Amino acid sequence: MKTIREIADEIGVSKQAVFKKIKREPLSTSLRGLTSTVDGRLTVSVDGEKLIKQAFSAGTPSTNHQPVDGQVDGPVDGLIAVLQATIDTLQGQLEVKDRQIEQQAQTITRLSDALVAAQQTAAAAQALHAGTIQQQLLSGEAGADQQHQEPEPGQRRSWFSRFFGN
Repeated sequence: MKTIREIADEIGVSKQAVFKKIKREPLSTSLRGLTSTVDGRLTVSVDGEKLIKQAFSAGTPSTNHQPVDGQVDGPVDGLIAVLQATIDTLQGQLEVKDRQIEQQAQTITRLSDALVAAQQTAAAAQALHAGTIQQQLLSGEAGADQQHQEPEPGQRRSWFSRFFGN
């Protein structure tokens, strides 16, 4: 990020000339999102700096707008340069967004796989738990049956074993 003063010094013009140029169309529209204010100073990103320098390198527009040999000169050249720089900037931003989308898609895939594995583990744990509960119920019923069995007719239980359940 450079200040307007730094850009003006590099181009060899005044700070006011840069401010006037960036307030005029189409440059003002092209610079949206490429400038910010830091400590009360207007700063310009690298892409914005390129646009400003291209606008100044287009030179002073001539009053002659007639095409020569099929080529247009004058303010249209500057406009084309600014628009091309804007297109290049947007294409660069699009590439960054495409990479971010790809990374997010990969993250979603990994998380989906992890979720499926966790669901399978939970289902296996539930099945194991259900089997354990069923086994406990069956063994508990068998134990209850043994406790409630009456002694065989030939065996007598003492009052102590009848009272304490042994």
